[in-house]
Amino acid sequence: MTVPAIATFVYGVLSLVGGWMGYQQAGSKVSLISGSITGILLLIASFALFQGLGWGPWLGIAVTALLVVTFVVRLVKTRKVMPAGLMVTAGVVTLAVLLAGVA
Repeated sequence: MTVPAIATFVYGVLSLVGGWMGYQQAGSKVSLISGSITGILLLIASFALFQGLGWGPWLGIAVTALLVVTFVVRLVKTRKVMPAGLMVTAGVVTLAVLLAGVA
């Protein structure tokens, strides 16, 4: 398995787990739905990366960039490291790995 595929897989799992935790702790259906959708898309991108499909990195980059922007905005508003800071940090690392793999 390649490093970009692993990073995308881990970020996808974080998104799924984060969405579930947001629902469990705050009753946020938006967290559950958005975490599920982005997590599944990242897992699909991870499997595409593993199989060497050309669209895999681009799907991973698009979803990761969307999540990074979303969580940066949330971090600026709330100033809470959890979950926004964690998702921004993990997203930037994932984005860097994906972009390095494309170049």
